[in-house]
Amino acid sequence: MTTSSDDVIDTLAGITAGSPLDGVRRARPDTRSHAQAGYDELFTAAPAGPSAAERQAVAAFVAVLHAVDPDSDPAAAHYRTLLAATDATLAHRIDRLARAARTTGPYGAYPASTVLAAENTDGLRFTVPGDDRPLLGERLAAALDQAHLLVFRPREAGADDLAALQRAGWAPTEIVTVTQLVGFLAFQLRLVTGLRTLKELV
Repeated sequence: MTTSSDDVIDTLAGITAGSPLDGVRRARPDTRSHAQAGYDELFTAAPAGPSAAERQAVAAFVAVLHAVDPDSDPAAAHYRTLLAATDATLAHRIDRLARAARTTGPYGAYPASTVLAAENTDGLRFTVPGDDRPLLGERLAAALDQAHLLVFRPREAGADDLAALQRAGWAPTEIVTVTQLVGFLAFQLRLVTGLRTLKELV
């Protein structure tokens, strides 16, 4: 399949050059270029802060959490392959952990004093198991804990969670990068899913 460009969203959505969806995306050039620039900044520009392996590991973990079917999802495969090129052993561990952490959401608890507490919904509280933490290192294990929290229980994220990341060795600016990474993936992966759905209709 020939995709419309080197744009990663086009690639993951299977958008071919000259197709109706290629036209839709090119009708919003700023949105398209900014999305690609966000990807480039997080994964190819080697910014200061989290290592490439750390950023790729968090992305591979989050992509599997979002996937309807991790075995056939192109985004999950993309980020798994990206990490495997850096560290194949780590890619296998992350994939196994992400599959164990999969659930449906969002859910969680709002502060009891708020009216939103009526919407509290219980669900999986995933943390990297104790046996896996030494294999990953506490720093990466804490990042995966935080990523799962942000994907499924964002209403519960607070100062204690940021403190846990700092105790694991994450500097404040690195925590911002990890948070941006999880947020960017939520945008990118949902857009890809939407485009793939549209592709089946046009």
